This record gives sequence, C-alpha cells and structure tokens, in this order.
Amino acid sequence: MTTPSTSRLNAPTGPARGLGGRPLDIILALAVTGVLVAIISAGVGGDTESDAVTYLWAAGLGAVMLVRRRYPVLVLAVSVLGLFAYYSFGYPAIGVAVPVAAALFSAAEAGRLRWAIGAALLVVGASVFFRLAEGEAASLVIGYELAGHVLLMAAAIALGDGLRSRRRLVADARRIIALTVEDERRRTAESARIEREAIARDLHDALGHRTTVISLHADVAREALDRGDRAAADAALGIITDSSQAVLSELRRTVRLLRAPDEAHAPAESLSAVLESLPTLLVPGTELSTSVQLDAPLPGPVDAAAARIVQESAVNVVRHSRASRVEVTARIVEGVLELSVIDNGDAGPPASHGAGIVGMRERAEALGGHLTAGPENSGFAVRAVLPLAHDEEAR
Repeated sequence: MTTPSTSRLNAPTGPARGLGGRPLDIILALAVTGVLVAIISAGVGGDTESDAVTYLWAAGLGAVMLVRRRYPVLVLAVSVLGLFAYYSFGYPAIGVAVPVAAALFSAAEAGRLRWAIGAALLVVGASVFFRLAEGEAASLVIGYELAGHVLLMAAAIALGDGLRSRRRLVADARRIIALTVEDERRRTAESARIEREAIARDLHDALGHRTTVISLHADVAREALDRGDRAAADAALGIITDSSQAVLSELRRTVRLLRAPDEAHAPAESLSAVLESLPTLLVPGTELSTSVQLDAPLPGPVDAAAARIVQESAVNVVRHSRASRVEVTARIVEGVLELSVIDNGDAGPPASHGAGIVGMRERAEALGGHLTAGPENSGFAVRAVLPLAHDEEAR
C-alpha cells in the first residue's frame, strides 16, 4: 500500500513525463556511468580493490538518470544511499560530490530544492564525520577537500534550479502571449460586432424612413390621380423620386463602408434637416407641432442620434398609429438634450419590441443617455435624454 508521503515523493514532476528515451537523460546517464567508471578504475584509496560489482554499481547509478524526470526525489535517495553503500564496502575513493551531482541537479530542476539541499548537507556531513572519525587530518578534510565538494554540489543545484526557473518564465511568457492574442481577438470581434450593429441601425433607420415616405406618397399620388389633381400627384411623385435617390445613396454609402471599414462615415442628417422634412413623412393632414429650444449647436454624434430618433419615431407614427397630431420637442437643459415625440394615436408597438425602438435606445445609451418609449395618456410617447458631453470610448 502506498502512503501519502511516498505518493508525493514518487509523483511525476518537472517539464517532462514518462521514461521515454529523452536525449538529455540518456546523455546524462552515460556521463554519470563514464565518469564513475573512470574514477573507480584509477583505484585511489580504499581497502578493497574494484571488481565487477563496482562497475555494475556505476552503471546502475547512471541508469537511474533515465527516470530522473518522473521520480526526481527517488533518484536522489537511491544515489545517496548507493554512495553510502559503496563506501561501506571499502572500495576505492570516488569522492562524494561527483556520484550525486546529477541527482542533485535533477531534483532541483524538478522543483525539489529542499530535498536537494538536504541531501547535499547529509552527504557532506556524513563524509566529514566518518573521515575525521577514521583519523584523517582535519586540514585535509575540511580545509582542502570540503570546499570543492560543496562548490560542485552547489553548482549542480543552482544549475537545476536556474533551468527550472527559465522554463517557468518561458511558459509564463507563452501564456501571457496567448492571453494577449485571445484578448485582442475578442476586442476585434467586439469592435466588428459594434460596427455591424451601427450599420444595421443606420440602414434600418434611413431605409425605413425613406421607404415609408415612398409608400405614403405613392398612396397620395394614386388618390390625387383618381381625383384628377395632377399638381398633387406630381408633388407626391417628386417626393418619391427624391426618396428613392436617397435610398440608393444610403445603400452605396453602406457598401463603401463594408468594403472599407476604416473609411469615415458620410455626414449624417441633422436634427434641423429632419424636422424640416418631417411633414413629407407624416400622413397629409396630420397636425405637426414642433418646439425647438437650442441655445447652442449640437455636437455631431448627438445631432445625428437625435435626428435618427425623430425619424424613427415619425415612421412608427405612420406605421403603427392613426394619429392626427404629433408633437416634437427638443431643448437643452443643464447640459443634456431632452427630446420627445408624442402622438395622439393608438398605443403602437410595445416599448420592448421592434428593431426601431431597440435601435433608438441603443443610440441613446451609446452616448451615455437613455430612452423610453411606450403608451402615455391617450397616445404613444418617445422620450430621450442625450448628454451633450459624452465619452467617445463608450461608443
């Protein structure tokens, strides 16, 4: 049964998984084996001559490097215990840093820095203790050889930890780049969506207005011809011709905009121009009352939005009510444009439905204002509040 501590000790860590014959692992295994074989063959010190077991031991210590990525702490433990076992049989001296340097590097690379430092201190402490206990000179053990062993182990640990840190930085950088690209993609998609909605609103408002004018005055021309009133028919047909040309111009402008999104929009109709042309949109005989109190020119975006709101409201009067009177009011109060279009006809479409009302509300909200539309007393009212100073970024 595997205990929790053993499971953590043997758990896969580091940037790689599995045994998999990775070139670096194979090279490291061959290097550890080769260096240990060369040192053992020198036959320096020791009470027992080297034999086949010592070379098999060297090969085994090198072979565990093949699993160092999957089990870095276990490989470190095997290397330390193997070193102690080697010296317990009195074989020729091989030092203490070289046999465990690769295992220390692997543990640090896998993020097991405390294990690596602890193992290094254990090996160095045990070596110093037993050598002094055997009577070796302290000047040799501590003053001469200790610094070399400590420096080699410290270098191995530092190299492994540095490599791990570098990989983490590279991974973080890649993740940041991926997040940045994804964020830019979302921003681009959102900008495209906003642009499409703006084009859709313009088309709905402009073409809806013009086609309503054409339909209305076609009926007027037909009735005038039935009565034999040539002058009234000619006037109605003239309005139809002008509106048809305006529709074609609006379509051409939209096509240019779709082909070249960065191209500036053509100048939109102003509120004053829409108010002047409003009688041509309403059913003949409809009483129109306008009250305009503007003590300063309207900013371009506010002027265009107000014009579209009045146009769409007038279109809704013709399409959805049988009004005999329409009141349009526009005034500037404390830095905002208060706009209202009120008729005395049927209640008309619910405020939450219809692309026209939705488009008007979006125009108002894009400027930081708001719009309400719904039944009021005996008719239907559209009321909008548009700030004159608005945040361009909100649009």
